[in-house]
Amino acid sequence: MNKRHVLLLLLPFLTTMVSAQKSAPPKQKNIIFILADDHRYDAMGFMKKNDWAETPNLDRLAREGKHLKNAFVSTALCSPSRASILTGQYAHKHTVVDNTAPEPTIIEYFPQLLQKANYQTAFFGKWHMGNDDDHPRKGFHHWEGLKGQGEYYNPSLNIDGQRIQFKDSTYVADLLTDHAIDWLNKRSKDKPFFVYLSHKGVHAPFQPAKRHNDRYKNKPVPLPPSYSLTATDEYKKHNIPEWVKEQRHSWHGVDYMYHGQIDFDTFYRKYFETLLSVDESVGKVMDYLKANGLEENTMVIYMGDNGFSFGEHGLIDKRHAYEESMRVPLLIKYPAFVAAGSSTDAMVQNVDIAPTLLELAGIPVPKAMQGKSFLEVLKGNATQHKDQIFYEYYWEYAFPQTPTMFSVRTEQYKYIHYYGLWTQNELYDLKKDPNEMNNLIADPEYRELSKQLSTQLFDWLETTGGMQIPLKRNDVPKFDNKNSKQY
Repeated sequence: MNKRHVLLLLLPFLTTMVSAQKSAPPKQKNIIFILADDHRYDAMGFMKKNDWAETPNLDRLAREGKHLKNAFVSTALCSPSRASILTGQYAHKHTVVDNTAPEPTIIEYFPQLLQKANYQTAFFGKWHMGNDDDHPRKGFHHWEGLKGQGEYYNPSLNIDGQRIQFKDSTYVADLLTDHAIDWLNKRSKDKPFFVYLSHKGVHAPFQPAKRHNDRYKNKPVPLPPSYSLTATDEYKKHNIPEWVKEQRHSWHGVDYMYHGQIDFDTFYRKYFETLLSVDESVGKVMDYLKANGLEENTMVIYMGDNGFSFGEHGLIDKRHAYEESMRVPLLIKYPAFVAAGSSTDAMVQNVDIAPTLLELAGIPVPKAMQGKSFLEVLKGNATQHKDQIFYEYYWEYAFPQTPTMFSVRTEQYKYIHYYGLWTQNELYDLKKDPNEMNNLIADPEYRELSKQLSTQLFDWLETTGGMQIPLKRNDVPKFDNKNSKQY
């Protein structure tokens, strides 16, 4: 038998071997989770929210990975959402319901489970649970945390227990990204890694990097269809709650935003200028992985901790249950099984992140986690993840304009229930009314649907332990704004 015949006989076997090597999952399933602050779902270049915003690296991440178009948070507030990401639990379960109270010591974060499974873990950036407390948290071998909200320029970092002040116009997004890459260079190469890169951007007051300042000066600012809805008594025709109209003239409203500290157009442009440094950070991380042969076996996840309003219903900021507040960007790249340039309409939430990453790492998901892994959605094996998603927000002492609310959202409808407030609830047909301008709650045609969704909402609260509102101590007692002692 000559060599040609031997090769012909071996060819099917060799082809099978090569195919198996390509399809075999990588031994090290590394994870980089990049979290942005207050990044709304459509504030990315490829989403075409306006004609001039640029996010070339997020656009690249979408092209090379999967865009989860219907990603939501269970609470549109920094600390509760971050706790839900880390625990896989709703706010009423982990009890982090505001931005000031410290997180309970008994809750378990999924990085702790990664540690037990031999992962090297590192945290860089904004923790924002426990207010100004920046001490190293459990679950991370290496820690670099900002104090409270942190600073855009010349930030202070608690690095493994030692607070270090940076100067010389150090910009926070650049600093955190460089330190994360430096840690990756120094890590043990024989263990998988998990990096949590948590940006301050794009939290108000917005401060872009100097190289990006005024990039969008004089650019036209689009206004959403519902911007003027609450400006006159027109809102009554649409059955919009009174508290929404009243908030228009408050700290979180377009007519007195941050008590008159900034005008709307400047506010809008500075948001997108500040976002540019976060986008550059994503690009640096992706370039590093590619240059160091880590691209194939590292899952890169980019997500916002909550959305943000730009004039919808006359509001700014977040907290409420409208789409722009509770919906976030979610982009995931993992060449091992995530198809490049793919997208999905499946609804997922922040509580689903922890179970998904644990399943990827081959770690059993604890029963205490209330989220559900969407790994099959990432693989393209499922088109649906959940029939409905649930939302909760608890009244805050510091921002009393926004009431406690609960919501259930399906693919077509959203029902919002207000608690402790003399006002109407809300029901929207999201397919016919994506801007949530026509409240159907009083329409007899939708009465049964409202009852059904209300029942489902309270069934969810009851079965998940949410029928009691977690109370937290106030930082400042009533009628005594000079005294910071807790009562």
